[in-house]
Amino acid sequence: MAIVYGKAPGKIILFGEHAVVYGQPAIAIPVTKVKATARIYPAIHKSQGWLGIEAKDINLNTTLSELPTENPINMAISLTLQKIKPTHTPAMQLQISSTIPIGGGMGSSAAISIAIIHALSSFLGQPFSKGEISDLAYEVEKIHHGTPSGIDNSVIAYQTPIYFQRKRPIEFLKISKQSHWVIADSGESTPTLETVAAVRAQYNANPEKTGKFLKKIGKITEKARFALENGDIKVLGELVNENQQALRELELSSKKIELLIKSARRAGAVGAKLSGGGRGGNIIALCYEENIPSIIEMLEQAGATRVFATRLAESEVS
Repeated sequence: MAIVYGKAPGKIILFGEHAVVYGQPAIAIPVTKVKATARIYPAIHKSQGWLGIEAKDINLNTTLSELPTENPINMAISLTLQKIKPTHTPAMQLQISSTIPIGGGMGSSAAISIAIIHALSSFLGQPFSKGEISDLAYEVEKIHHGTPSGIDNSVIAYQTPIYFQRKRPIEFLKISKQSHWVIADSGESTPTLETVAAVRAQYNANPEKTGKFLKKIGKITEKARFALENGDIKVLGELVNENQQALRELELSSKKIELLIKSARRAGAVGAKLSGGGRGGNIIALCYEENIPSIIEMLEQAGATRVFATRLAESEVS
């Protein structure tokens, strides 16, 4: 039996984070410059059913039987095996690696789950569809985020820009004109589970006030879809900045995030905002291609730990 690989890109949310949990739309794109990889190969000298797990990035070297059942890696494997129900499970070794920043809003947890599910189902001769992989990864995401929206597993599993709204069919965006984005890691992170809970607490304490900001983000996202698909950079930049202001009102920004946003705009970005859970993590800056070098330089000088550009082209990301 050959070595099998499962790979999954990172993702970035352009519009709608947090509001998407409350039924509002969101827009997200895959980012292929970072990825999670799962590699499975036969463990020839082990007994049937044995499954070794190695993830050097997190200093993990164990077996499936030794992992707690609530561990996300265990759950991704177990859900896959439950769905396939193999008569005989061969001994195998799973190796996991990822270049996606943890806690940075780029979907590292969903990508790892998706890479594992894809590799394991393929190794066992029953490769899952993208929809099946997304559904299983969503169940694993509940461990990480409590009440996940489902956007991370969807955009990463389908690997295409999406317009996402809970309880509605996923809509794949048709990009007619490219746009350029710079992604900068603040070097700070707050677990998404924590920021989601913080917004929930605000909503429970004052649903009218918090709901106003969430609905505002939803309206911004609706407008952004058309601007993004048509490549209207001016309007898109204005909407990026409006979205950031609403996230500030929800107390999801931070001093470092604000510094990076100001630095990006000073260097020529049309708009900039945090992306993901907030209170750290990444910012995204919409820009014209000729301004990318100066924006990257300014963000690095402002203390971003990692900066790179991504291009959203006609229905693809590179």
